[in-house]
Amino acid sequence: MPTLLIDHADCIATFDHADPAQGRELKEASLFVRGHRIEWIGPAVELPPALREAADEVIDARGHLVTPGLVNTHHHMYQSLTRAIPSVQDAELFSWLRGLYPIWAGLTPEMVRVSTQVAMAELLLSGCTTSSDHLYIYPNGVRLEDSIEAAQAIGMRFVATRGSMSVGRSQGGLPPDEVVEHEDAILKDSQHLIETWHDASDGAMVQIALAPCSPFSVSPALMKQSAELARSFKGLGVRLHTHLAENDHDIAYSREKFNRTPTQYAQELGWLGDDVWHAHCVKLDDEGISLFAASRTGVAHCPCSNMRLASGIAPVRRMLDAGVSVGLGVDGSASNDGAHMVNEARQALLLARVGRALSAPETRDGKTFFGCDLGPAEMTARDALHMATRGGAQVLGRKDIGYLSVGMCADLALFDLRSLGFAGGAVHDPVASLLLCASPPAACTVVNGRVVVRDGQLVTLDAGPLIERHNRLALQLAQTCRTG
Repeated sequence: MPTLLIDHADCIATFDHADPAQGRELKEASLFVRGHRIEWIGPAVELPPALREAADEVIDARGHLVTPGLVNTHHHMYQSLTRAIPSVQDAELFSWLRGLYPIWAGLTPEMVRVSTQVAMAELLLSGCTTSSDHLYIYPNGVRLEDSIEAAQAIGMRFVATRGSMSVGRSQGGLPPDEVVEHEDAILKDSQHLIETWHDASDGAMVQIALAPCSPFSVSPALMKQSAELARSFKGLGVRLHTHLAENDHDIAYSREKFNRTPTQYAQELGWLGDDVWHAHCVKLDDEGISLFAASRTGVAHCPCSNMRLASGIAPVRRMLDAGVSVGLGVDGSASNDGAHMVNEARQALLLARVGRALSAPETRDGKTFFGCDLGPAEMTARDALHMATRGGAQVLGRKDIGYLSVGMCADLALFDLRSLGFAGGAVHDPVASLLLCASPPAACTVVNGRVVVRDGQLVTLDAGPLIERHNRLALQLAQTCRTG
C-alpha cells in the first residue's frame, strides 16, 4: 500500500475528543499514513525511523496547521450554475425558489456533472474532504449517477442524497408541476441507487441517502415510504435527509397544511431518529430541540445561506447544549454563492455571537442575562471547527472520519500559517486563527490517503477548462429559461 508522511507540522489539531476544548493539539508533530488509514501520529521526534524510511511521499509540513478534513453536511451542487442571478439576489426563500425553479428545469446531465465538480473543487480547496449533496430535481434525463461519477473523478468522499419533489403547484406545493416526479418512480429509483451504489463498509467513498426535498414539495406518503425504504436495508446505514423549519414561511406552511409544527410533522412521519439529519432548523423551538436531542436527530447548520436569504439565526448553542449533533453545510451555491468550508465555520462562529447579542434576556441559575453579556462565549473557534469536522461526521453517521487518530481514514487538510492572513495570529494560537483571521485556502488536502490538493492547486482535474465549461453551461441554462 502507498505510504504518506506529513512531517514536522507546527500543529496538528486532532479533535479526537467529544469536548472541542479537550482534543489533542500536537506541536512539532508528524502523521504517517499507510494506504487509506492513519497508522501513526505524534511528536515528530518520536516518529519511528522505520516509518520515516518507509514513506513513499513526504510532505514537509513545517509552518503548517493540520486539521481533520472538513465535512460538509448540506449542499445543492447544481446551483453553482445559478449563482448571483440578478432576479433573486434580494429574495427570501420561497420567492427565491419560485424564481429559480423555471431555470433549473433546463438542467442537463452534463450540467449536473460539471457543476458537481466545480462545487467539489471549491470544497476541496477549502480543506473539505467529505460532502453530501441534495439533488432533488431531475429534468431532461438527469440522474443521481451524474453526481456520483463526477465525485469519483475528482476524488471527494461523497454522500449522494436522492432528493425528490412530487407535489407541484396544482396540488398546493411550491414547485411548478413540470419539475416534480411521480412517487412510484422516485421510490423505484431510490431502491436502485441504494442497491447499486451504497457502500456500508468502514471507509466508504460513496454512500446513498434518501432525501425528499421538503414538507412543501412532497406528500406525507412519500416521506413515510422513503423512511420505510431506507430502514428496510437493515444494518446498512442508509440515512434520511430533508429541509426543516428553515424560515417563518416554512413554519406557516406546516401549520396551515398539516396543523403541526415542522418538528411535530417530522415526528408523525417517522422522520426523527439517529439515522436522520435535517437542514437549517433555523426556527426550531424548545420542543423541537428536545425531540431532536431525545431521538438523536442531526442538524446541518447553514449560516451563510440563512443570512443570504434572511431566514434567521439558528439556535445552535441551545441545540449543542441539549445534546443535538450539529454539523455545517455550505448549502446551495445559489443561496450562499460560495462553497468555502473554513469560511462557513467562521460565519457559524460570528453569527452565533451576534445571535446571542440580539436574543431576549434569559435566566440561568437565578441570574438574568441580557443577551450581549454572554455574546462572545456563545461559540468559540474550536466549537465551530468541531462542528465542521467531528460534528459533521456524526451528523452523517460516520465513525471513520472527522478527527485524527490511529485507525481513522486519512482525510486531512494543511493550512500555511506563514501566509499573510495568519500574520500576527498564528504565532499566538494557530487553531483559533484559522477562523478568527482571514479564511485561507488549504495548501494541501488529502482524501482517503490520496493528495487531491497540492500547493493550493487541485491535482485531480484541470480547473481552468472546467471553469470555462461551467461558465458556458451557466449562460446556456439561463438563456434556455429566457427563450423557453
